[in-house]
Order: sequence, then structure tokens, then C-alpha cells
Amino acid sequence: MSIWKKKPLALLLSEASESEKGMKRTLTAWSLIALGIGAIIGAGLFVRTATAAAQNAGPSVTLGFIVAAIGCALAGLCYAELSSSIPISGSAYTYTYATMGELLAWIIGWDLILEYAVGAATVGIAWSEYLNNLLVNVLHTSPIPYSLCHSPFQTSAIGEQGLINLPALFIVAVISLLLIKGTQESAFVNGLIVVVKVTIVVLIIVLGWSFINPANHTPYIPQDSVFVDEHGVGHHFGGIMGILGAAGTVFFAFIGFDAVSTAAQETKNPKRDMPIGILGSLAICTVLYILFAHVLTGLESVEFFRTGGKEASVANAITSAMGTSYQWLAQFVTVAILFGFTSVILVMLLGQSRVFYSMGKDGLLPKAFGDLHTKYKTPYKANLVILVIVGLFAAFIPGDIVGDMTSIGTLFAFILVCFSVIVLRKTEPDMKREFKTPFVPLVPILGIIVCMAMIYGLGWTNWLRLIVWLAIGLVIYFTYSRKRSRLNHPDK
Repeated sequence: MSIWKKKPLALLLSEASESEKGMKRTLTAWSLIALGIGAIIGAGLFVRTATAAAQNAGPSVTLGFIVAAIGCALAGLCYAELSSSIPISGSAYTYTYATMGELLAWIIGWDLILEYAVGAATVGIAWSEYLNNLLVNVLHTSPIPYSLCHSPFQTSAIGEQGLINLPALFIVAVISLLLIKGTQESAFVNGLIVVVKVTIVVLIIVLGWSFINPANHTPYIPQDSVFVDEHGVGHHFGGIMGILGAAGTVFFAFIGFDAVSTAAQETKNPKRDMPIGILGSLAICTVLYILFAHVLTGLESVEFFRTGGKEASVANAITSAMGTSYQWLAQFVTVAILFGFTSVILVMLLGQSRVFYSMGKDGLLPKAFGDLHTKYKTPYKANLVILVIVGLFAAFIPGDIVGDMTSIGTLFAFILVCFSVIVLRKTEPDMKREFKTPFVPLVPILGIIVCMAMIYGLGWTNWLRLIVWLAIGLVIYFTYSRKRSRLNHPDK
């Protein structure tokens, strides 16, 4: 009963071929690209861009986006090879099980909860905040009472006590039920959302381009200095360190593209469509991000973004630089953020349910997690459990509790996926690979280095949280999962 026992590649591939008994293969390359864009373009673009410009890089935040995109692309190439060659639900968990054994597979599966479930709850809480913003500033109606949109651990400036975050619970429940109904239906709704928010991003780029003030882009890379924010925290501003700091800040805007790989078992032609979906969504979003950042930093000065309010920076810059006649565009930013949050929650819950499904099938989680709905062919029990877990978190826990844990979970997964490509090239040299990561092992090694550099920048407090989280996971593995593993106990 070895904790290092690997899941045989032949077994994985045989599971992939049993699609008639399992999930419906309904997704196309365009569906996957839309899922990727749905996960990637969230509020991060509208909030993190202004923050990185103000605190780290000024106009050269565009270079920060390029650095972050390179890190994601290196990992994306590795994801593309594994997801097209092993088209099974579970993403990094499945790849790790095949290459590095059960214990590390459990660790990455537990770690992915940080990225997907905890991330979805956090975004759900933010969705609730922006719903109030939409009601007050765009629709000009009364906001939801404080007690019904905040956790019991929160108190307003005037002494109002929170009870439950109903909007956050509502959006998590609606999306969970949509995912139970079917992946194709979920992908259709996500596609509509993607069209809306991408249209708004393109409108800002096209309409704002003629309002760019060249003075705001001079110098493009500011001189190296230190900027102290309102909390007394110092940031490297300008120069190479400023660009790297900006890359770490805007990296959060890229989180989610890896969730595309969790839908491999529901893709019509994963060998062709998976690489297109992963790399295509990354490429489209990177181009939009760079153009958006160029326009935004051209509309107003760095000082404006330092004083204009982080959450409202984009809307304020549009109104200030483009005039009141473009007030409608500024209001659309709130709509885009709300829509962005919605699609991010959808893709995160999709990814989490597929990881739970794979772990349930393997016996590392209760067997019920691996059950499919007789009609919809979706892992409905996993979705319902996630609805309860994520819904309770979103309803009763403040959003700032988890901090950057989601990012550490993501980067840790990226590192193991890059490492898996190297291991599989050595252990399974004859495996049929429809897409090959170029320049192995150079590309995976560079991916590991870039991701480790970003983890280093997240600070020791987040490392401590990760260690505590993984320690809890190890207790569960050795007391429950190890004894019920189907690989180590085929009779169970």
C-alpha cells in the first residue's frame, strides 16, 4: 500500500475512452476559448491594472502584463500537452497521479480547493459588493440592507451588524444548479457573458485611444524609486523591480485559464481542441490586457490612479479624461466587472466539481463525488457538496480572510504540471502526444522558475497559511483517503 503508487497511464486512457458511460462530450474549441476568457477576464483587469500602475510601474504596467503572460504561457504549453494526451477530468490532480504518485496527487487535489472553491467563494463575496454598486450608481435604486449582504463578522462604520451575505449565496447557488443542468448549457451562458464583457473592454480601448495624452506615457519606464501606500507599505516603483512587482500584481488577472483543462473529458476532440482552448484564451486575453493597460495609463497620470480610488479608478479615469458624455461607458465598467465575476465563479465551480469527481472516482474522497446524474451526465453530488461548502463560506465569512491563498494554490499547481511534463517524457517516451510542449525540458523548467519567483513575492504569511492548509489535508489523507484508495485497494 504505497503512498507513491502511480495511476497507470493505460488505466487513465481507458477511462478517457469510456465517454459513452461517462460525461457528455459537448464542448468545442470555441467553447473552451470562451471558458478560458470567462475565467481570465474578471475584475482583475479593471482593478489590478490601476493598482499596478500606481504602486509599481506607471505606464510600463504593460510590460508587467507581458512578464505575467510569459509565466502563464510556459505553464499553458505544459497544460496543453497533458490535457490533449490524457483527456481526463481533474487537471493537475490527474497529471500528478500519473507521474508522481498518490500522495502528491492528493496534495495537489487538496491544493486546488484553494484555487477553485475558496476562490469562487471570495469572488462571490465581491460579486455581492458590486451588485450594490450597480444598484446605487447605475440603476439609482436603494442598496441591499447591510445586514443581508455582509457576514456576521463585519460591522459598518455606523455600527450596523452583518447577518448573512445573501447575494453571494444566491449567485453561488444559481451557478451550481446551472452546472448540474449541463456543461453545454453552462458554456452557452458563459459565452453570452464573455461577449458582453469583451465588448466593453474593446469599447474602452477603441473609444479611449484618441484621448491618450502622450505626457502620461513619459517616461514609459519611470526611474527606480520607492512608493509608500496609504497603509505605510513600501513598493518598488519604476525600473526593472517595478515591472516585476507589476507582473506579480497583475498575475491575478490571469488566474483561471488552467480550469479549461478540467473539462477535457467533456470536450468533443480534446487532442485538437484542448491546446487551442488553453493557448487561444491566453493569447486573446494577453492582447486585450496590454491594449487596455496602454489606454488606461494614457488617459490619466500615475498620481491620478494613486488618489482616484482603486475600485473606481477605471470609471473615474474615463469620466475625467473623456468627459461626461462618456459617463455611460464608465457605468458599463460596473456591469463588466459584475459580469466578469459571474463567469469567473462559473468556471471555478466547474473546475472544482471536476477535481472532486476525479478524486471520488479514485476513492480519495467519498465515492458519491464520482456519481453522475442519470439524465444530465454531470457530477451533481459533487456540485451539491461544493454548493454547500462554497455557499456557507460566501454567506458567513469576510472576503479578505483568504488573501492571496488562491494565487499560491494556482502557482503550486502550475509548478507540478510543468514537472509532470518532464517526468512523463522520461517514463513514457512512447506515449502518443497530439500536442508537444516545445523545447522540453527548457520550457517546463523556465515555467517552474517564473512561478516560484511569483510565489516568493507573495510573502511568508501566505506561505504559512499554505503550510497549515496542506497539514490539514495530510491528516485527512492518512486517516481517510489512503485506506479507501481504489488504486491501493482495488477490492473497495
